Amino acid sequence: MSNDPKPHPSRAWLLRSPLGWLATGFGAGLSPIAPGTAGTAVGLLLFWPLSALSRAVQAGAIVVVSLVGVWGADLVARREAREDPGLVVVDEIVGMWISLFCVPLSLKTAAAAFLLFRIMDVVKPFPARRLEDLHGGWGIVADDVMAGIYANLVLQVILRFGWL
Repeated sequence: MSNDPKPHPSRAWLLRSPLGWLATGFGAGLSPIAPGTAGTAVGLLLFWPLSALSRAVQAGAIVVVSLVGVWGADLVARREAREDPGLVVVDEIVGMWISLFCVPLSLKTAAAAFLLFRIMDVVKPFPARRLEDLHGGWGIVADDVMAGIYANLVLQVILRFGWL
């Protein structure tokens, strides 16, 4: 028996569990370098085929992955005994999807959305930082949802004024 009082999920558990797979962005959150950025990249890659579908399907996918992501993030956080473990990146996936929602997808808009989302996720303008205080998986996901909304709004303005 370990002297470590905190139960940590093994990588094997994470990769055997559908919720672990989702919470870690299909393993991207296990990256030893910048797991949040890796999760954002997975979100971008997963949105590319989703962008060919209707906005209603995209919105539905965002809602479903957000809700299931809250569940998975909460489970992993409890097993890690940490409020917001870095290996949970489903929040970055959802945030990236929101950043790209209703945006004409191209290499330029994808790069701009990626950069804007990462900035908003790090800076966490009001009320994003306060959303981290929500309990469990809600706090893990909600701040990135807000960061995605901010990134999307800035990108919409950039596109509207023809700056991209």
